[in-house]
Amino acid sequence: MPIATPEIYNQMLDNAKAGEFAYPAINVTSTETLNAALRGFAEAGSDGIVQISTGGAEFLSGTRVKDMVTGSVGLAEFAHVVAEQYPVNIALHTDHCPKDKLDGFVRPLVAISQERVNQGRNPLFQSHMWDGSATELEENLKIAAELLDEAAKAKIILEVEIGVVGGEEDGVANDINEKLYTAPGDYERTVEMLGGGEKGRYLLAATFGNVHGVYKPGNVKLRPEILKQGQQVAREKLGSGAADKPFDLVFHGGSGSLLEEIHESLSYGVVKMNVDTDTQYAFTRPIASHMFSNYDGVLKIDGEVGDKKVYDPRSYLKKAEVAMADRVIEACESLKSAGKALARS
Repeated sequence: MPIATPEIYNQMLDNAKAGEFAYPAINVTSTETLNAALRGFAEAGSDGIVQISTGGAEFLSGTRVKDMVTGSVGLAEFAHVVAEQYPVNIALHTDHCPKDKLDGFVRPLVAISQERVNQGRNPLFQSHMWDGSATELEENLKIAAELLDEAAKAKIILEVEIGVVGGEEDGVANDINEKLYTAPGDYERTVEMLGGGEKGRYLLAATFGNVHGVYKPGNVKLRPEILKQGQQVAREKLGSGAADKPFDLVFHGGSGSLLEEIHESLSYGVVKMNVDTDTQYAFTRPIASHMFSNYDGVLKIDGEVGDKKVYDPRSYLKKAEVAMADRVIEACESLKSAGKALARS
């Protein structure tokens, strides 16, 4: 299938919320990791989300160019071609973008998608994240409202974050403190500023103890009831029904979370969960094993010539792709999206 159209992406999110499952959003930094994500989603029978961070986007353009937009466009165009060979729907997303990188990352990409839409085509990316967690709430939501208007015109969904995800990702570090828990007033102000979908659809990364990075199971202290509380605040503000879940919620920093906590969050309206740390390790582990097992072949030791079959990058990147794909399958199973891909129309 081709990359998801705006209509298909909306249907994906609607299905996830109604079915109380979420899509893994897999961070990629290369064509190899993209292929691994696509393979994993296809083998799991799950639609999914592939995303690029600011650091990943810069890396994708090469160590000499180091341009986030160039890297993003390059991988997105590649994805639009190769995704057609897979029987699942894939949405392209850009991950955490702080204020100082908006003009060099998200805004130019939205403009590219707007130009495509003006030509009668689909947007290049299906959603973008504005990470205003490091800015004061009013400024965060003011910028979010401006971006939401631009995104809606370009048929793009905006992701916003209120509260702070602890730990470190792509060089952005946050303390682990009370700011990890989104307050009721934050939810209320979000509805006041961004509405309930009438101004454009948005995903909300509310925080309930999330921490980026590597942690053993049980070390991350989540409070999923914070999400339940947020939906209640939104219902009261919007005057919606008791069973409604007005927010499309996103789960960041899930490494080390207990499966029961993940499943509880799904019941409160989480439709997207970011997966990066675990798939990074899954990709790298077989490469390390290959190098240790074939050190006298990948290195030209004592004047020997080595073994081209084992230092050919394809020999270990194939193993890495399969291993990462297996971890994507596991994520789909954990988030209950496996076997729930939308049928080809």
